[in-house]
Amino acid sequence: MSRGRVDVRTDLEEVFRGNYARVVAVAARVLGSRDQAEDVAQEVFLSFGRSSVPADEAGGWLTVAATHTALNVLRSGRRRSAREEVAGDGPTVAPDVAELVITREERSAVRAALGRLPHKQAAALVLRHSGLSYAEVAAALDMSPGSVGTTVRRAESVLLKELNRHASPE
Repeated sequence: MSRGRVDVRTDLEEVFRGNYARVVAVAARVLGSRDQAEDVAQEVFLSFGRSSVPADEAGGWLTVAATHTALNVLRSGRRRSAREEVAGDGPTVAPDVAELVITREERSAVRAALGRLPHKQAAALVLRHSGLSYAEVAAALDMSPGSVGTTVRRAESVLLKELNRHASPE
């Protein structure tokens, strides 16, 4: 082996083929962008390739890694958006696409509010709504299974408060 070279896991291709779609779906659910989700998936699989996670635990590990990575992208995107808003006016909206814009704004508001949640609450909410069981969420976030429901409910409550707090008065 040459200096600086990292061996590739022999199970990487199999794990990738079996989990790529789910990793992208979880990241896309958080980010709302397939392109960004695919970037997250690439980063997650690169991390997995360097890890010593057993192949039979890969699915859960990858789902959690996708959630955390997507939440980090969401948070960094929020900071970038704030900088861009200060830099200049946003795009003008044509009246015939108003409904599309409202839907996008609502999704954007939910993602921004999700990005303001404490990381563990946001991760629990995303993982639970991605189809993981309470036990799987608990294992992924190193929590007791009994506290997952409370954490998810609390996250939903905080998310609603964040949405209401940042809602524009009409």
